[in-house]
Amino acid sequence: MLEHFEKPQELFAYRLGSAMTMESDSLQMLADLEQAASSEEVKEMFRHHAGETRQQIENLEEVARVLHLELTDEPSPTTKGLAKEGHTLLRKADPSLRDDVAVSVALGTEHHEISVYQSLVATARTLQVSQVVHLLSANLDQEQHTSEELVAKAKELADARS
Repeated sequence: MLEHFEKPQELFAYRLGSAMTMESDSLQMLADLEQAASSEEVKEMFRHHAGETRQQIENLEEVARVLHLELTDEPSPTTKGLAKEGHTLLRKADPSLRDDVAVSVALGTEHHEISVYQSLVATARTLQVSQVVHLLSANLDQEQHTSEELVAKAKELADARS
């Protein structure tokens, strides 16, 4: 059944539920990427980000508590599609390219997560609940930092091949 949102708060609550699903999907994807990666350094990057993702889930749960919302498992089709694409690329890639593919897949996911948190933070500011803005901004900052790390690793891997 298609939901209809009449208030920004309804849309915000839905997007929070979708963000929770997004982070859960990302946690599973990080485990898959860690397993697929060749180098211990890349594996460690994914383990580290999985720890951050668990913290981001806790932050989303805290946002829900502060706003007295019950988060539901709203769909996150983008993360499902990114995971599917990642599995396909890993299957098709030569084993020597596994780190390149894993980093690329993770970077695509980070960009999606950044856009989700940018939107949530913008809406949270209108709610004027500083704790909610702080929690969502912390998630956004972590995602942006991880994106920067992944870009640096992607460049390093590419440079090593040239």
